[in-house]
Amino acid sequence: MTDTQALQTPTDLNRNDTRSVADALNSALADCYTLYLKTKNFHWHVSGPHFRDYHLMLDEQAAQILGVTDDIAERVRKTGNTTLRSIGDIARRQTITDNDADFVSAGDMLAELRDDNLKLVESFRIVKAAAEEANDNATSGVVDEWTDQAEERAWFLFEASRKG
Repeated sequence: MTDTQALQTPTDLNRNDTRSVADALNSALADCYTLYLKTKNFHWHVSGPHFRDYHLMLDEQAAQILGVTDDIAERVRKTGNTTLRSIGDIARRQTITDNDADFVSAGDMLAELRDDNLKLVESFRIVKAAAEEANDNATSGVVDEWTDQAEERAWFLFEASRKG
């Protein structure tokens, strides 16, 4: 058995069609890992009068983001494709930017994460479109839940950052 045969997961989906789905899923997966690490970074470094509330919310959100990563990667494999292999692979595919600043105010953290979650929603919509084009019903269905979770995180971040 050759190396390429070793990963040939059985599927009735057209392999050429699923490559575009896998590419979109891998980009979304890279964004999930980027957003996870940024959310944990802000969780570790948040400060100010709402420290406890923000600290707990960001930890919950990070856990939710990390929770979908395995589902995304397994969806790629179920379609007979390969998924991310390294931090470098993530860096090449991510569309969400890193934040390496020494200090970020709590308000700026919430706004940045809100925008990043909305960018992740955009990635999931690309996945949805590619899945529907490939007649990949399973991916098309499951991405709706991931989209809803990212929209909810953005909403919570927006509401938590409102003044007054």
